Amino acid sequence: MSTNPSPVTRRRFLADSTKAASALAVGNLLLHPRRTSGATRPLSPNEKLNIAFVGLGGQGNADLDQIVAAEDVNVFALCDVDETRITRLGTRFPAAKHYRDYRKMFETEKTLDAVVVATPDHNHAPVTMMALKFGRSVYCEKPLTRTVKEARLVTLAAREAKVATQMGNQGMAFEGNRFINEWLADGAIGPVREVHVWSDRPTHRGKLPFWWPQGIERPSDTPPVPATLDWDLWLGPAPLRPYHPAYAPFKWRGWWDFGSGGLGDMGIHNLAPVFSALNLGAPTSVQASSTPVFPETVPVANVVHYEFPARGELPPVTLHWYDGGIMPPRPAELEPDRELNREDGIIFVGERGKMLVEGWGGETPRLIPETRNKEYQRPPKTLPRSVGHHKEWLLACRTGSPTRSNFGFAGPLTEAVLLGMVCVRNGGDTLQWDSTNLKITNDAEANRLLHYQYRPGWEL
Repeated sequence: MSTNPSPVTRRRFLADSTKAASALAVGNLLLHPRRTSGATRPLSPNEKLNIAFVGLGGQGNADLDQIVAAEDVNVFALCDVDETRITRLGTRFPAAKHYRDYRKMFETEKTLDAVVVATPDHNHAPVTMMALKFGRSVYCEKPLTRTVKEARLVTLAAREAKVATQMGNQGMAFEGNRFINEWLADGAIGPVREVHVWSDRPTHRGKLPFWWPQGIERPSDTPPVPATLDWDLWLGPAPLRPYHPAYAPFKWRGWWDFGSGGLGDMGIHNLAPVFSALNLGAPTSVQASSTPVFPETVPVANVVHYEFPARGELPPVTLHWYDGGIMPPRPAELEPDRELNREDGIIFVGERGKMLVEGWGGETPRLIPETRNKEYQRPPKTLPRSVGHHKEWLLACRTGSPTRSNFGFAGPLTEAVLLGMVCVRNGGDTLQWDSTNLKITNDAEANRLLHYQYRPGWEL
């Protein structure tokens, strides 16, 4: 730490926040989305949004439920590679069109207003990019993409499309998420130069059984493809491989070709409050360590260290990520009878104290020790409160109002998260990152992990 830190007043913090937020948004058109002229039908105030749902598994089904609860929308189309999911929801929404291949859906349906993308990660970018090219507003589950390059391309495409976008990291709507921003802006713990963030995924509180398998070899047997599943469509752009229940449903998250492990899953949730409150953009370097790295699967546990540059007068930040049951050092300020939440959390280390955030997505912040938390005079609420994560996006589809996890924010966050997994996969040695040119500058071979060759017919 600097021996003579310059004080950061609330006014200066907010001024720097504004500058950094503009850069992070890759053009602040994304903060106020609107329809591309002529791309979609005009809507009257009382007219229902025509929404297509692509990916109808666990999270896709949850998104559908939350969206229809938030607004009386027209569930216009249901799209999934497994016909049993379409059939199940088709009885609930009998007027909805049915599709197995989202490409045919976009080419056929000209009156769609918006699309919800809840496929496995490797199909996020292809579906989202096609939706944006057709001028449709998009809600895409986290992480926004499977590769670093995809994240950049989707961010730029969303800026060009000028439609309403939202990534599915629901914690951005939490009240605690706003408290973190407001307290740090108020100088509650002084300038922040270090942050520790963790999740127990893929374990349960650091123990077996796994949420999904990681650190395993590729299966050698080739069981038959279920009759209801179109395996070729499930693979989409990913390299061809035989079907196996080790991949689908749900278990895909630990395989390099399809997901990005605990960091790609809960890292998006738990790092989002940090990126938002500290106005982080691209890191300058990343270094990692892990349990054994397998050719096909993400290691069981990882520790990733990011270095971020100064933003205006905000100081540089070192960010540490832990997963798979690994925990950060216990803060000396934590009361002896209190334990850190083993599932998810954040520790902001400021020059005048520490803030502990317990739960996922920035759910419950407090200063430590508890005596400091009780004596701290909370500042006024300066940030707008959320009407609900899904409702934000629905309002944006209609009015162009802002969304807190628009792709201008979600894209750079996803890039940084996935760069951490590139580092892990590459062996963990420090990678120097040139964000402007989307290039690792000190290891030319590692650049191959920023993207991969799509199968023909699935190009962005």
